[in-house]
Formats: sequence, C-alpha cells, structure tokens
Amino acid sequence: MNMTTNHAQAYRPYLHFAPNENWMNDPNGLVYFEEEYHLFFQYHPYSSVWGPMHWGHAVSKDLIHWEELDIALHPDEHGMIFSGSAVVDRENTTGFFPDKPGLVAIFTHHLDGEEGENPVETQSLAYSHDYGRTWKKYDGNPVLTSTTKVDFRDPKVFWHKETSKWIMVLATGQTITIYSSSNLLEWQYESEFGEGIGCHDGVWECPDLFPLSVQNSDENKWVMLVSTGDTPEIGIGSKTQYFVGHFDGSTFVPEPASVNWLDFGKDNYAGVSFSDIPNEDGRRIYVGWMSNWLYANEVPTDGWRSQMTVPRTLSLQKKEGVYQLIQEPVQELDAYFTKKQDIDEQIDQTCSYDIHESYIDVNVTIDGGETKEYGLNIHHTPEQFTTILFNRNNNSVKVDRTNSGKTEFSKHFPVEQGLELEDSEQVQLSILIDSSSIELFLQEGEYALTSLVYPDQACERLSFFTKDRMIKVNGTIHTPV
Repeated sequence: MNMTTNHAQAYRPYLHFAPNENWMNDPNGLVYFEEEYHLFFQYHPYSSVWGPMHWGHAVSKDLIHWEELDIALHPDEHGMIFSGSAVVDRENTTGFFPDKPGLVAIFTHHLDGEEGENPVETQSLAYSHDYGRTWKKYDGNPVLTSTTKVDFRDPKVFWHKETSKWIMVLATGQTITIYSSSNLLEWQYESEFGEGIGCHDGVWECPDLFPLSVQNSDENKWVMLVSTGDTPEIGIGSKTQYFVGHFDGSTFVPEPASVNWLDFGKDNYAGVSFSDIPNEDGRRIYVGWMSNWLYANEVPTDGWRSQMTVPRTLSLQKKEGVYQLIQEPVQELDAYFTKKQDIDEQIDQTCSYDIHESYIDVNVTIDGGETKEYGLNIHHTPEQFTTILFNRNNNSVKVDRTNSGKTEFSKHFPVEQGLELEDSEQVQLSILIDSSSIELFLQEGEYALTSLVYPDQACERLSFFTKDRMIKVNGTIHTPV
C-alpha cells in the first residue's frame, strides 16, 4: 500500500506530511536508518476522527517528500498502540539482531479499563529486520509497568554513551520519570523530574531529552521537551514547553528560569526529535503535530485529518545568561524553491507583491523606525487574508486568522495568537506558507508561531503596511518553479 499525495484535495499540503486518508496525531518513532528517515505516527485507519490507535508509517530521503507505507503496529491483547520512539540497536543489546543492526520500537500499550476503572498503560517493544517494513512484537511484552501511575506513557528512548546504557524518559501524569536499561528489556528507575517547575495546566505528555551545543561556545547543555495537554478550564489548548539543563545519565537538573514555550502558535504539539542522525550530519531535527486538541477532530479537511510541521533544526543560544532554543526549517526545504523575488522598499502606507503560488517562503527584515504599528497581510484570495501585526507600544506580534478562510468549525480557532518580543523596532521574519498552514519564525528562529489556516488557496498576494510612519523592508520571496 504505497500512497502518493493528491493535491486535488482541498487543503492538502505540498511541503508537510499528511496521511493519504483518515486520522493522524502525534509523531512517533522518528529515526534515521540506512539512508531513510522514518516517521511513524498515531493513526486511526477507519475514520478521520480520533479512534483506536495504530502506528502509521512513512519514509523519506529528504524530510519533505514522504512515501506512506503499510501500518506498522496494530492493537492487540495489551491494548491500543499509543506514542513512543524507535532506535537502532547497533550492538544487539536486545538479542534481536544477531546478524546486522535493526530497528526497535518502544511504545505505550493503552488498555481501556472496565466501566468505572482506570485504563492501564504499559511500555512494550517491537522490532524489525527489514528496514521497518514489517514488525514483530516482543514475546515478553510489556517490559515496563506501574502499579501507581494511571498516566504512564510516551517513552522516548536514546543511548547514553557516557554511561553505556539506554535511557527512557516517560510521561507520568505531572512529571517525567527517567529509567535506564542495558538491553531495552529490563528497566530500572533513575529519577523523576517536574515537581514545582514549568506549566502544569494539563497532563504532561510526549517528553524528549537530548544534548545540544550552545552557539559560539564550547558549552553543551541538555534540553527536555514536555507537551502539556488541553484542559477545558484553561482554553488555550495543547502546547509544548522546554527546559534547558544538565543530565548525568540519571537525573535531569534544569537551569533556574521560567517556563519556555517551544511555539507561540496554536498548532504545534507532541513534537519529538529524530534518533540516530549520523554524527557527520550532527543536526537535532524536530517534527511536531500541526494541530490542537481544542479543535483537532473538527478541522474542515475531507477524508483525512492532520499534518506535521515542517522538520526543524534545533540549536541553542545563550542570550543575557538565558538559554534559548532556536528553530529553523531544515535546509532540505531549499530545493523546493527555485525562483526568488527580492524586496527592498521604503513603505509609507502599503506595498504589495503578487504571488499566485501553491506554497511560498518569505524571508524579510522589517525596520519599523518610529511607527507604532506595522505588519503584513497574507492575501490567500481577494476576500481571505491572515494578518501578522507588530505593535511597538508593547513589542507584541499577533497572528490574526479571523478572515483566513474557514474558521466557523470551532469558536477556538479564530482567537488571536501572539507573543511579546524583546524589541520590535527591527524584526526578522521567515514565513513558510503552504496550502493550509503558516509557520512563522522570528528573529532568526528565536521564536516560532505555527498556525493552521483553511483558505481557498495558499497565497495570491503579500502586502506590507504601516499605520503611521515609514518602514523599510528588505528580503526575498522564494517560490517554486
């Protein structure tokens, strides 16, 4: 069952992975093996709304064009197949690979309880000898259980070379619990992280833990990603936070700092990074689920639901003593843009650029000068537009998708999204616009703001505007052939 993308479907993306049909949510098992990137994902093959979870599967050579393969993991007597990770067992620590290295999936089995009883979540294994095309579940499943935790899921596993053991970070209610193993089969408790730090508005989910070097220094730090689930009382939906600190193979200790949000848009959740990127590449590549539990089941796509963010390269910078995660679209994206239009304008009211393309990438610097408000409109059609607005009084940036196309499917969808910058006199913007999404990166990737939109077409025109004084705009619009 090899499937190719059909762009005749309304809202289907060109540059982002979406399933050919039916429901998708969290990315799972991101791993690079034998010159292929593997993307597994939470999948319901019988409906375009959430249901009994399987692992869908797609592969790519370049992180942008994906080939969807057969379902990798199906529910069984232990329950549905919830989120997890995949690794390459190069040293045959499991005993599954006596001849050559292979892939091991580590995932949550979720078994619904009888009426009035809690579900049971356990961690299990499956392995593949044929580059992820077929999978065998381990006979000894589950390999990790809990007698006290109801929420006990989303294992992210990696090899910690300094201590020569596998590390698992696991979402356990309002904390992340860390385990270790020599063979992926037997696990020991190491520590628990999260009490008294970060945002606890919703259940903690989909952790990740990885090292990153700090730009322009010899320093290395560890980054912990934690997604925070939707809680109806809060009304902002699902979001992802991160912590920067130190990890010694047993305990994660964060730097003293406030909560850091990975993305200030509504539509980036449950993201994790790829395992086993070759050392000569050296990148830490991240993919998130481009939706929000506030309305994920209601978005107006027909026969398929959900897409992933564009893969992003993560790095760290230290600014005034604070560590900050930097996100940039992967360089492989450049090959999909072959034409460019340079911008160099002084604008005292508005200035427009005709586009009429299926997808575009905009990279500009705007010097706001003395103006109080300025921004740009992405005109999807003559009637449909999304506005990015900068306010100098409070250094805020807002993305307004009220008029972006279909919004009526949820009262939560048109609500403004935004953040406060340190300074908005001069801003650098990178904007990736696809059939049904806008990914905004600010100040060379210091901030990300990811938004779904549902217009009749991606973009026919861009217009920069100022509310009073002159602004200067320099940069480039990149378009396909």
